[in-house]
Amino acid sequence: MAHPPTDVTQLAMVDTAQAARVLSEVRTARLSGQRTAVAPRPVIEQSWGRMLRSGIDPEHDRRSGLLPADEVRRRRETTTLRHVLPVLREGLLSVADVAHHIMVVADADGRVLWREGSPSVLRKADHLGFELGADWREDVVGTNGIGTPAVVRRPVQVFASEHFVRSQTSWTCTGAPITDPRDGRLLGIVDVSGPLETMHPATLAWVDSVAKLAEARLRELHLGSLERLRAVAAPALARVGGRAVVVDRDGWTAAVTGMPYTARITLPKSLSAGRRRLPALGLCAVEPLGEGWLIRVSEEPLPYGATRVVLDLTQPRRSSVTVSGSAGSWTHELSPRHAELLYLLALHRDGCSAAGLAEEVFGDPARRVTVRAEMSRVRRYLGGLLEHRPYRFAEDAEVELLLPDAPVDLLPQSTAPAVLRVRAPFEAP
Repeated sequence: MAHPPTDVTQLAMVDTAQAARVLSEVRTARLSGQRTAVAPRPVIEQSWGRMLRSGIDPEHDRRSGLLPADEVRRRRETTTLRHVLPVLREGLLSVADVAHHIMVVADADGRVLWREGSPSVLRKADHLGFELGADWREDVVGTNGIGTPAVVRRPVQVFASEHFVRSQTSWTCTGAPITDPRDGRLLGIVDVSGPLETMHPATLAWVDSVAKLAEARLRELHLGSLERLRAVAAPALARVGGRAVVVDRDGWTAAVTGMPYTARITLPKSLSAGRRRLPALGLCAVEPLGEGWLIRVSEEPLPYGATRVVLDLTQPRRSSVTVSGSAGSWTHELSPRHAELLYLLALHRDGCSAAGLAEEVFGDPARRVTVRAEMSRVRRYLGGLLEHRPYRFAEDAEVELLLPDAPVDLLPQSTAPAVLRVRAPFEAP
Protein backbone atom coordinates (compact mmCIF):
# COMPACT_ATOMS: atom_id res chain seq x y z
CA MET A 1 0.00 0.00 0.00
CA ALA A 2 1.45 3.40 -1.02
CA HIS A 3 2.12 5.88 1.74
CA PRO A 4 0.72 9.40 1.43
CA PRO A 5 3.15 12.17 0.47
CA THR A 6 4.56 14.44 3.14
CA ASP A 7 2.46 17.56 3.80
CA VAL A 8 5.36 19.93 4.36
CA THR A 9 3.16 22.97 4.93
CA GLN A 10 1.12 21.25 7.67
CA LEU A 11 4.26 19.96 9.38
CA ALA A 12 5.99 23.33 9.30
CA MET A 13 2.98 25.21 10.63
CA VAL A 14 3.01 23.00 13.70
CA ASP A 15 6.74 22.67 14.30
CA THR A 16 9.46 23.64 11.84
CA ALA A 17 12.15 21.64 13.64
CA GLN A 18 9.95 18.52 13.71
CA ALA A 19 9.18 18.96 10.01
CA ALA A 20 12.91 19.10 9.27
CA ARG A 21 13.53 15.91 11.27
CA VAL A 22 10.76 14.02 9.50
CA LEU A 23 12.05 15.09 6.09
CA SER A 24 15.59 14.11 7.04
CA GLU A 25 14.36 10.60 7.93
CA VAL A 26 12.40 10.41 4.67
CA ARG A 27 15.43 11.52 2.65
CA THR A 28 17.80 9.05 4.35
CA ALA A 29 15.42 6.13 3.92
CA ARG A 30 14.41 6.88 0.35
CA LEU A 31 17.95 7.47 -0.92
CA SER A 32 19.05 4.19 0.66
CA GLY A 33 16.19 2.33 -1.04
CA GLN A 34 14.13 1.72 2.11
CA ARG A 35 10.40 2.19 2.59
CA THR A 36 9.30 5.25 4.51
CA ALA A 37 6.38 6.02 6.82
CA VAL A 38 5.48 8.95 4.58
CA ALA A 39 6.40 9.51 0.95
CA PRO A 40 8.18 12.57 -0.43
CA ARG A 41 5.98 14.99 -2.31
CA PRO A 42 5.66 13.93 -5.98
CA VAL A 43 7.57 16.96 -7.33
CA ILE A 44 10.45 16.18 -4.95
CA GLU A 45 10.45 12.43 -5.52
CA GLN A 46 10.49 12.90 -9.29
CA SER A 47 13.40 15.32 -8.95
CA TRP A 48 15.32 12.86 -6.74
CA GLY A 49 14.74 10.21 -9.39
CA ARG A 50 16.28 12.47 -12.04
CA MET A 51 19.27 13.12 -9.75
CA LEU A 52 19.91 9.43 -9.11
CA ARG A 53 19.73 8.64 -12.82
CA SER A 54 22.15 11.46 -13.65
CA GLY A 55 24.69 10.30 -11.05
CA ILE A 56 24.56 13.28 -8.65
CA ASP A 57 26.11 12.28 -5.31
CA PRO A 58 23.70 13.30 -2.49
CA GLU A 59 26.50 13.29 0.11
CA HIS A 60 29.02 15.45 -1.72
CA ASP A 61 28.75 19.05 -2.84
CA ARG A 62 29.24 19.44 -6.59
CA ARG A 63 29.77 22.83 -8.19
CA SER A 64 30.68 24.14 -11.61
CA GLY A 65 32.90 27.18 -12.09
CA LEU A 66 31.61 30.68 -11.49
CA LEU A 67 31.09 32.91 -14.48
CA PRO A 68 33.67 35.73 -14.75
CA ALA A 69 32.42 39.12 -13.58
CA ASP A 70 32.37 40.52 -17.13
CA GLU A 71 30.19 37.60 -18.30
CA VAL A 72 27.75 38.18 -15.41
CA ARG A 73 27.63 41.83 -16.41
CA ARG A 74 27.04 40.94 -20.08
CA ARG A 75 24.18 38.62 -19.18
CA ARG A 76 22.62 41.26 -16.95
CA GLU A 77 22.73 43.79 -19.76
CA THR A 78 21.17 41.46 -22.35
CA THR A 79 18.55 39.50 -20.39
CA THR A 80 14.91 40.55 -20.51
CA LEU A 81 14.84 40.01 -16.74
CA ARG A 82 16.53 43.37 -16.24
CA HIS A 83 13.23 45.06 -17.14
CA VAL A 84 11.39 43.45 -14.20
CA LEU A 85 14.02 43.82 -11.48
CA PRO A 86 12.14 46.81 -9.96
CA VAL A 87 8.98 44.67 -9.73
CA LEU A 88 10.87 41.82 -8.06
CA ARG A 89 12.65 44.12 -5.63
CA GLU A 90 9.47 45.94 -4.66
CA GLY A 91 7.54 42.72 -4.16
CA LEU A 92 10.17 40.64 -2.38
CA LEU A 93 13.11 42.52 -0.92
CA SER A 94 11.59 44.44 1.98
CA VAL A 95 9.97 41.33 3.46
CA ALA A 96 12.91 39.08 2.59
CA ASP A 97 15.37 41.27 4.46
CA VAL A 98 13.23 41.39 7.62
CA ALA A 99 12.59 37.64 7.47
CA HIS A 100 16.31 36.85 7.02
CA HIS A 101 15.93 35.70 3.45
CA ILE A 102 17.68 36.65 0.25
CA MET A 103 16.22 37.20 -3.20
CA VAL A 104 18.08 35.47 -6.03
CA VAL A 105 17.43 35.95 -9.75
CA ALA A 106 18.89 33.39 -12.17
CA ASP A 107 18.68 33.24 -15.95
CA ALA A 108 17.29 30.35 -18.03
CA ASP A 109 20.68 28.60 -17.76
CA GLY A 110 20.43 28.57 -13.97
CA ARG A 111 23.22 31.15 -13.56
CA VAL A 112 22.84 33.53 -10.61
CA LEU A 113 22.75 37.10 -11.95
CA TRP A 114 21.47 39.02 -8.92
CA ARG A 115 21.52 38.36 -5.14
CA GLU A 116 20.09 40.83 -2.65
CA GLY A 117 18.73 40.78 0.89
CA SER A 118 19.92 40.04 4.41
CA PRO A 119 23.73 40.59 4.62
CA SER A 120 24.17 37.79 7.15
CA VAL A 121 22.27 35.34 4.94
CA LEU A 122 24.28 36.43 1.90
CA ARG A 123 27.46 35.51 3.78
CA LYS A 124 26.02 32.09 4.61
CA ALA A 125 25.01 31.65 0.98
CA ASP A 126 28.63 32.16 -0.06
CA HIS A 127 29.57 28.97 1.78
CA LEU A 128 26.97 27.04 -0.22
CA GLY A 129 28.27 28.35 -3.51
CA PHE A 130 25.13 30.46 -3.89
CA GLU A 131 27.19 33.27 -5.44
CA LEU A 132 26.98 35.56 -8.44
CA GLY A 133 27.71 33.58 -11.58
CA ALA A 134 27.11 30.20 -9.91
CA ASP A 135 25.36 27.41 -11.83
CA TRP A 136 22.26 26.18 -9.96
CA ARG A 137 20.79 23.91 -12.57
CA GLU A 138 19.16 20.84 -11.09
CA ASP A 139 21.49 18.43 -12.90
CA VAL A 140 24.51 20.26 -11.46
CA VAL A 141 23.66 20.86 -7.78
CA GLY A 142 20.62 18.63 -7.22
CA THR A 143 17.03 19.42 -6.22
CA ASN A 144 16.81 23.13 -5.38
CA GLY A 145 14.64 26.23 -5.64
CA ILE A 146 16.18 27.43 -8.91
CA GLY A 147 16.95 24.30 -10.92
CA THR A 148 13.81 22.34 -10.08
CA PRO A 149 11.25 25.08 -10.97
CA ALA A 150 13.16 25.51 -14.26
CA VAL A 151 12.61 21.83 -15.07
CA VAL A 152 8.97 21.51 -14.03
CA ARG A 153 8.04 25.05 -15.14
CA ARG A 154 6.02 25.84 -12.04
CA PRO A 155 6.70 27.29 -8.56
CA VAL A 156 8.40 24.88 -6.16
CA GLN A 157 9.39 25.17 -2.50
CA VAL A 158 12.26 22.91 -1.46
CA PHE A 159 12.26 22.62 2.31
CA ALA A 160 15.29 21.41 4.32
CA SER A 161 16.00 17.74 3.51
CA GLU A 162 13.94 17.87 0.35
CA HIS A 163 17.21 19.18 -1.12
CA PHE A 164 19.02 16.27 -2.73
CA VAL A 165 22.55 17.30 -1.69
CA ARG A 166 23.17 17.15 2.04
CA SER A 167 25.06 20.47 2.27
CA GLN A 168 21.87 22.33 1.28
CA THR A 169 19.53 20.66 3.77
CA SER A 170 19.75 23.44 6.36
CA TRP A 171 18.08 25.82 3.89
CA THR A 172 14.63 26.43 2.47
CA CYS A 173 14.40 27.70 -1.12
CA THR A 174 11.27 28.83 -2.94
CA GLY A 175 11.47 29.57 -6.66
CA ALA A 176 9.07 30.48 -9.45
CA PRO A 177 9.74 30.58 -13.20
CA ILE A 178 9.42 33.82 -15.15
CA THR A 179 8.41 33.19 -18.75
CA ASP A 180 8.26 35.48 -21.75
CA PRO A 181 4.54 36.26 -22.28
CA ARG A 182 5.18 36.57 -26.03
CA ASP A 183 6.17 32.94 -26.62
CA GLY A 184 6.25 31.07 -23.29
CA ARG A 185 10.05 30.88 -23.36
CA LEU A 186 11.69 30.49 -19.95
CA LEU A 187 13.57 33.68 -19.06
CA GLY A 188 14.74 32.69 -15.61
CA ILE A 189 13.83 31.97 -12.01
CA VAL A 190 13.22 34.24 -9.03
CA ASP A 191 13.99 32.55 -5.72
CA VAL A 192 13.67 33.46 -2.05
CA SER A 193 16.03 31.45 0.16
CA GLY A 194 17.15 31.35 3.75
CA PRO A 195 17.95 29.13 6.74
CA LEU A 196 15.23 26.54 7.33
CA GLU A 197 13.97 28.14 10.57
CA THR A 198 12.90 31.22 8.57
CA MET A 199 10.54 29.21 6.36
CA HIS A 200 6.90 30.32 6.19
CA PRO A 201 4.07 28.31 4.61
CA ALA A 202 2.88 31.36 2.61
CA THR A 203 6.25 31.88 0.90
CA LEU A 204 5.37 29.78 -2.15
CA ALA A 205 2.21 31.78 -2.96
CA TRP A 206 4.09 35.04 -2.27
CA VAL A 207 6.95 34.31 -4.65
CA ASP A 208 4.59 32.97 -7.32
CA SER A 209 2.42 36.11 -7.18
CA VAL A 210 5.44 38.40 -7.59
CA ALA A 211 6.69 36.30 -10.55
CA LYS A 212 3.27 36.73 -12.18
CA LEU A 213 3.46 40.50 -11.60
CA ALA A 214 6.82 40.48 -13.39
CA GLU A 215 5.29 38.63 -16.35
CA ALA A 216 2.43 41.13 -16.43
CA ARG A 217 4.96 43.96 -16.58
CA LEU A 218 6.71 42.27 -19.53
CA ARG A 219 3.34 41.99 -21.27
CA GLU A 220 2.76 45.72 -20.78
CA LEU A 221 6.19 46.54 -22.18
CA HIS A 222 5.57 44.38 -25.25
CA LEU A 223 2.20 45.95 -25.96
CA GLY A 224 3.79 49.39 -25.60
CA SER A 225 6.54 48.52 -28.09
CA LEU A 226 3.93 47.27 -30.60
CA GLU A 227 2.00 50.54 -30.23
CA ARG A 228 5.13 52.54 -31.01
CA LEU A 229 5.86 50.34 -34.03
CA ARG A 230 2.23 50.68 -35.17
CA ALA A 231 2.61 54.47 -35.28
CA VAL A 232 5.65 54.10 -37.54
CA ALA A 233 3.93 51.44 -39.65
CA ALA A 234 0.79 53.42 -40.56
CA PRO A 235 2.35 55.85 -43.08
CA ALA A 236 4.60 53.11 -44.52
CA LEU A 237 1.69 50.75 -45.20
CA ALA A 238 -0.35 53.58 -46.73
CA ARG A 239 2.21 53.76 -49.54
CA VAL A 240 2.38 50.00 -50.12
CA GLY A 241 0.23 48.21 -52.68
CA GLY A 242 -0.71 44.55 -52.30
CA ARG A 243 -0.20 42.43 -49.24
CA ALA A 244 2.13 43.63 -46.48
CA VAL A 245 2.68 43.29 -42.75
CA VAL A 246 4.78 45.13 -40.18
CA VAL A 247 6.13 42.97 -37.37
CA ASP A 248 8.54 43.44 -34.48
CA ARG A 249 11.87 41.61 -34.32
CA ASP A 250 10.13 38.55 -32.84
CA GLY A 251 7.44 38.43 -35.53
CA TRP A 252 4.56 39.95 -33.53
CA THR A 253 2.24 41.86 -35.83
CA ALA A 254 1.87 45.63 -35.46
CA ALA A 255 -0.17 46.31 -38.61
CA VAL A 256 -1.28 44.66 -41.86
CA THR A 257 -2.72 45.69 -45.21
CA GLY A 258 -4.28 43.62 -47.97
CA MET A 259 -4.26 40.37 -45.95
CA PRO A 260 -5.90 38.82 -42.88
CA TYR A 261 -4.48 39.78 -39.50
CA THR A 262 -2.28 37.13 -37.88
CA ALA A 263 -1.00 37.77 -34.36
CA ARG A 264 2.48 36.51 -35.12
CA ILE A 265 4.55 35.63 -38.19
CA THR A 266 7.22 32.96 -37.80
CA LEU A 267 10.60 34.46 -38.72
CA PRO A 268 13.95 32.75 -39.26
CA LYS A 269 16.41 33.12 -36.39
CA SER A 270 18.63 35.49 -38.38
CA LEU A 271 16.47 37.62 -40.65
CA SER A 272 18.07 40.27 -42.86
CA ALA A 273 16.80 42.72 -45.45
CA GLY A 274 16.24 41.57 -49.02
CA ARG A 275 14.14 39.01 -50.86
CA ARG A 276 13.45 36.14 -48.49
CA ARG A 277 11.19 33.11 -48.33
CA LEU A 278 9.29 33.07 -45.04
CA PRO A 279 7.54 29.93 -43.77
CA ALA A 280 4.03 31.39 -43.55
CA LEU A 281 4.14 33.87 -46.44
CA GLY A 282 6.39 32.56 -49.21
CA LEU A 283 8.56 34.94 -51.22
CA CYS A 284 8.75 38.39 -49.57
CA ALA A 285 10.64 41.67 -49.73
CA VAL A 286 11.94 42.41 -46.25
CA GLU A 287 13.19 45.78 -45.10
CA PRO A 288 13.87 47.27 -41.65
CA LEU A 289 11.27 49.63 -40.22
CA GLY A 290 11.71 51.20 -36.81
CA GLU A 291 12.25 48.41 -34.29
CA GLY A 292 10.84 45.79 -36.65
CA TRP A 293 10.38 44.74 -40.25
CA LEU A 294 8.20 45.75 -43.17
CA ILE A 295 7.39 42.56 -45.08
CA ARG A 296 5.81 42.84 -48.54
CA VAL A 297 4.43 39.57 -49.86
CA SER A 298 5.20 38.62 -53.46
CA GLU A 299 2.41 37.15 -55.58
CA GLU A 300 4.89 34.68 -57.10
CA PRO A 301 3.84 31.10 -56.20
CA LEU A 302 6.09 29.27 -53.76
CA PRO A 303 7.75 26.23 -55.35
CA TYR A 304 7.13 22.91 -53.72
CA GLY A 305 9.85 21.57 -51.46
CA ALA A 306 10.03 18.71 -49.00
CA THR A 307 9.61 19.80 -45.36
CA ARG A 308 11.23 18.15 -42.36
CA VAL A 309 9.85 18.66 -38.86
CA VAL A 310 11.98 17.71 -35.84
CA LEU A 311 10.20 17.67 -32.47
CA ASP A 312 12.92 17.69 -29.80
CA LEU A 313 11.78 16.61 -26.31
CA THR A 314 15.22 15.46 -25.10
CA GLN A 315 15.80 18.43 -22.78
CA PRO A 316 13.66 18.46 -19.62
CA ARG A 317 13.61 22.25 -19.48
CA ARG A 318 13.36 23.16 -23.14
CA SER A 319 11.24 21.51 -25.86
CA SER A 320 11.40 22.79 -29.43
CA VAL A 321 10.24 22.20 -32.98
CA THR A 322 12.57 22.79 -35.95
CA VAL A 323 11.26 23.07 -39.50
CA SER A 324 13.52 22.74 -42.54
CA GLY A 325 12.38 23.15 -46.13
CA SER A 326 12.35 25.41 -49.16
CA ALA A 327 11.76 28.45 -46.93
CA GLY A 328 14.93 27.74 -44.96
CA SER A 329 15.26 26.44 -41.42
CA TRP A 330 13.83 27.85 -38.21
CA THR A 331 13.29 26.72 -34.62
CA HIS A 332 10.49 27.55 -32.20
CA GLU A 333 10.66 26.87 -28.45
CA LEU A 334 7.49 25.16 -27.26
CA SER A 335 5.35 25.82 -24.24
CA PRO A 336 4.71 22.69 -22.12
CA ARG A 337 1.15 22.39 -23.46
CA HIS A 338 2.19 22.69 -27.11
CA ALA A 339 4.93 20.13 -26.53
CA GLU A 340 2.28 17.68 -25.26
CA LEU A 341 0.00 18.25 -28.24
CA LEU A 342 2.72 17.93 -30.87
CA TYR A 343 4.09 14.83 -29.12
CA LEU A 344 0.68 13.18 -29.52
CA LEU A 345 0.41 14.20 -33.18
CA ALA A 346 3.92 12.87 -33.87
CA LEU A 347 2.88 9.53 -32.33
CA HIS A 348 -0.44 9.38 -34.18
CA ARG A 349 0.32 10.34 -37.80
CA ASP A 350 -3.21 9.32 -38.82
CA GLY A 351 -4.47 12.15 -36.62
CA CYS A 352 -6.46 12.80 -33.44
CA SER A 353 -9.82 14.45 -32.94
CA ALA A 354 -10.21 17.39 -30.57
CA ALA A 355 -11.98 15.08 -28.10
CA GLY A 356 -9.20 12.50 -28.39
CA LEU A 357 -6.51 15.09 -27.72
CA ALA A 358 -8.53 16.48 -24.79
CA GLU A 359 -8.73 13.03 -23.22
CA GLU A 360 -5.00 12.36 -23.69
CA VAL A 361 -3.91 15.80 -22.43
CA PHE A 362 -6.51 16.64 -19.77
CA GLY A 363 -8.12 13.28 -19.05
CA ASP A 364 -11.44 14.84 -20.10
CA PRO A 365 -12.77 14.49 -23.68
CA ALA A 366 -15.22 17.33 -23.01
CA ARG A 367 -12.42 19.91 -23.06
CA ARG A 368 -12.52 20.17 -26.85
CA VAL A 369 -12.78 23.97 -26.87
CA THR A 370 -9.53 24.28 -24.93
CA VAL A 371 -7.77 21.95 -27.36
CA ARG A 372 -9.07 23.84 -30.39
CA ALA A 373 -7.84 27.14 -28.92
CA GLU A 374 -4.37 25.70 -28.27
CA MET A 375 -4.17 24.10 -31.71
CA SER A 376 -5.12 27.43 -33.26
CA ARG A 377 -2.09 28.94 -31.51
CA VAL A 378 0.14 26.11 -32.73
CA ARG A 379 -1.01 26.70 -36.31
CA ARG A 380 0.22 30.31 -36.06
CA TYR A 381 3.79 29.07 -36.33
CA LEU A 382 3.36 25.68 -38.06
CA GLY A 383 0.77 26.91 -40.56
CA GLY A 384 0.11 24.46 -43.39
CA LEU A 385 2.20 21.75 -41.75
CA LEU A 386 -0.81 20.98 -39.56
CA GLU A 387 -4.17 19.79 -40.84
CA HIS A 388 -7.43 19.32 -38.95
CA ARG A 389 -10.50 17.07 -38.87
CA PRO A 390 -8.66 15.24 -37.47
CA TYR A 391 -5.65 17.20 -36.25
CA ARG A 392 -2.48 15.77 -37.83
CA PHE A 393 0.80 16.63 -39.50
CA ALA A 394 0.57 17.10 -43.27
CA GLU A 395 1.14 13.87 -45.19
CA ASP A 396 4.12 15.22 -47.14
CA ALA A 397 5.94 16.38 -43.99
CA GLU A 398 8.78 14.22 -42.69
CA VAL A 399 8.36 14.18 -38.91
CA GLU A 400 11.12 13.09 -36.52
CA LEU A 401 10.45 12.73 -32.77
CA LEU A 402 13.49 13.00 -30.45
CA LEU A 403 12.88 11.57 -26.96
CA PRO A 404 15.01 11.54 -23.77
CA ASP A 405 17.16 8.46 -23.13
CA ALA A 406 15.18 7.65 -19.96
CA PRO A 407 11.39 7.47 -20.55
CA VAL A 408 10.81 8.79 -17.02
CA ASP A 409 12.36 12.11 -18.16
CA LEU A 410 9.73 12.65 -20.86
CA LEU A 411 8.16 16.11 -20.33
CA PRO A 412 8.71 16.02 -16.54
CA GLN A 413 6.35 18.96 -15.97
CA SER A 414 3.46 17.23 -17.75
CA THR A 415 0.42 15.73 -16.03
CA ALA A 416 -1.16 14.61 -19.32
CA PRO A 417 -2.45 11.00 -19.04
CA ALA A 418 -0.67 10.05 -22.30
CA VAL A 419 2.68 11.19 -20.87
CA LEU A 420 2.08 9.74 -17.39
CA ARG A 421 1.46 6.30 -18.94
CA VAL A 422 4.93 6.41 -20.51
CA ARG A 423 6.68 7.57 -17.32
CA ALA A 424 4.81 5.45 -14.77
CA PRO A 425 6.57 2.06 -15.32
CA PHE A 426 9.95 3.71 -14.75
CA GLU A 427 9.15 5.89 -11.72
CA ALA A 428 10.03 4.83 -8.18
CA PRO A 429 7.25 2.85 -6.49
